[in-house]
Amino acid sequence: MPETGFSQRLVLALCALLLSFLPTALHAAATVSGVEIGATSVTLRFDQPVATASAFMLSGPRRIAVDLPGARMGRVTASGGLIAATRHGQYDPDTARVVFELSRAAIVSDATFSTDHRALTLTLKPVDESLFARAVRKGRQLFGLDDKPVDTRSAQRGGITVPLDPPRPLPVPAITGARGTKRPLVVIDAGHGGHDPGSQSTDGRYKEKDIALQIARAIRDELAESGRVRVALTRGDDRFLVLGERREIARRLKADLFISVHADSAVNTAARGASIYTLSEVASDRVAAQLAAKENRADILNGIDLGGENNEVSSILLDLAQRETMNISSQFATLLQREMSPTIHFKDDAHRFAGLIVLKAPDVPSVLLETGYISNQDDLGLLLSSQYRRNIAIGVRKAVEIHFARRLAGE
Repeated sequence: MPETGFSQRLVLALCALLLSFLPTALHAAATVSGVEIGATSVTLRFDQPVATASAFMLSGPRRIAVDLPGARMGRVTASGGLIAATRHGQYDPDTARVVFELSRAAIVSDATFSTDHRALTLTLKPVDESLFARAVRKGRQLFGLDDKPVDTRSAQRGGITVPLDPPRPLPVPAITGARGTKRPLVVIDAGHGGHDPGSQSTDGRYKEKDIALQIARAIRDELAESGRVRVALTRGDDRFLVLGERREIARRLKADLFISVHADSAVNTAARGASIYTLSEVASDRVAAQLAAKENRADILNGIDLGGENNEVSSILLDLAQRETMNISSQFATLLQREMSPTIHFKDDAHRFAGLIVLKAPDVPSVLLETGYISNQDDLGLLLSSQYRRNIAIGVRKAVEIHFARRLAGE
């Protein structure tokens, strides 16, 4: 388990300790009942106590996102002072998110809960653009642990500081397969999930999220049975994960390889075949650009920006770290297509490039595998076949084994 896992467990333990000292009403779901905006402050009011909260800054446009574990959203709206507009949504069943659009650059300089934890007041401080950008890079602040902000993000890879991007406390997946932490770790990501079904069959009976999960499980089982690598799933059930969370799970586990599993769709129901995507800010073609736009929208469902993407991904240091990762990813994609091709039909020019958020881990080689078209009846029949799913898994296993054998040999 990486060092950041200990820090996360410590924060969660402190939160649990705080809960034990607050009124028992705290354990009931609170509702955000009101928002009051002053010249340089924002106060959120709740009908039940809320133990903790967190906030992080977003740019393009400038925003402050506030997450409230144990709360649900009421119908609130407010503007004024430094706040141009307010948006909100239910981030997950247990977390409300309020997003404040700023009229000018400002940061949260202080945050204080009332003594009964039924109100949270954020003090805003106008700043210049450079200080605002620094706050975006700094990441999430926690409030409610003795009412002082706590910075929860840090990581280092090979002498280069690489910021972690946790939009909320991340799940810790079970790791199966080979024993011993020296074995390579492969993280398999089943695309979509929860309230995000992904693509659907033409009759609406089958959803991408379910097919992707079945294939991801088949790959996990095949890799685990090989005994040569360790393997984990970002999600083992029907839950929603923000795109950034998926890659951050892999990074926190110090994964050596990340494979995101999807099923494609198209208006043209004759389109079929598998494809593999690796990261590039410049899409290889119009189809790749369209896929990136579609997949990246998973973070703005219901009009709420859920992702909190970190602009530091474009910084010079991270660009250096990511360049080598992108080269390794591309090499693995070529190998993956070769090993899957005997049993899996690929489209022409199957290896494509796109600016997919889920692939942007700067230190984990990553690919997105489109396993076929859910919108095509022939491909759909294959995707629903356990033998086809196993053929995919066998191809992935062969590619993974060759990939790490090459890495070990230093080729």
